[in-house]
Amino acid sequence: MNRSFDIIKITPELSRQYAAIPSKTHQHEYEEIIIVTKGAPRHFIDFNKETIAPPVVIYVAQGKIHQFLPDVNTEGWAIRYTSDFIPQSRFHFYSNFLDNINYPPESEECLHKYNTLCEMMLDEYKQEHPDLTMIKHLLAALLSKLESEGKHRFRQESNSNNTQLISFNNFLKILEQNYKRPEGVEFYADKMNMSVRNLNLVCHSIFNKSVSEIIETRKLIEARQLLTNTNLSISEIGYELGYNEKAYFTRVFTKKTGLTPTDFKNQMSALLS
Repeated sequence: MNRSFDIIKITPELSRQYAAIPSKTHQHEYEEIIIVTKGAPRHFIDFNKETIAPPVVIYVAQGKIHQFLPDVNTEGWAIRYTSDFIPQSRFHFYSNFLDNINYPPESEECLHKYNTLCEMMLDEYKQEHPDLTMIKHLLAALLSKLESEGKHRFRQESNSNNTQLISFNNFLKILEQNYKRPEGVEFYADKMNMSVRNLNLVCHSIFNKSVSEIIETRKLIEARQLLTNTNLSISEIGYELGYNEKAYFTRVFTKKTGLTPTDFKNQMSALLS
């Protein structure tokens, strides 16, 4: 991608071309949203493989290793944009704490709105002198819809849980500043002036994960990035993320991913070479 923004309408004709010459596993320096409306494409991301059942929205955060393999019937949209094209939204922020963001639209009406926004972006993008400000507003509207309707990942804002949501977002901000430290749940509860029990209740209510699970996920997402993109040793990466012993870091990583850090690093190197 040579520009800060790109949008592709995935048609059966285009899918047949991609199916004939499959893309390679790759890592890119941009955000990507794939909206699948028809077909049964396969998706590979960080060693997780699945066949996609449409309609579904897939968000691939910058730096992720992935491969999208459409079948000949795949239809939908692929939207790519650099991190500086649009201000960071909660949609991007939450991706630091999730292995992936992959969810179906709530209704046909939601899917229709996604398609309408994409058609408008594509129409403007194809102009001789596209108005990037308009495209940014349309993309922001799409991200906002995805945020509010992806409630199996995080709940919609409402008067009844607004206080919990504020507390949860504050916890994530504190975690983002401290996740490399060897701190446990009590540390974050103290920072929030909450009991461990109440903080766990908030996290389960909004994100359906415990505090310790969210902390571990954030560390392991960073571990995968460091293993893929740096020459740091396994011990150095473990220490960087607050694991004082290489053996403990290796056990945690292997339990979560099914691969040792060394195997993960070697396989990523082979895929990207």
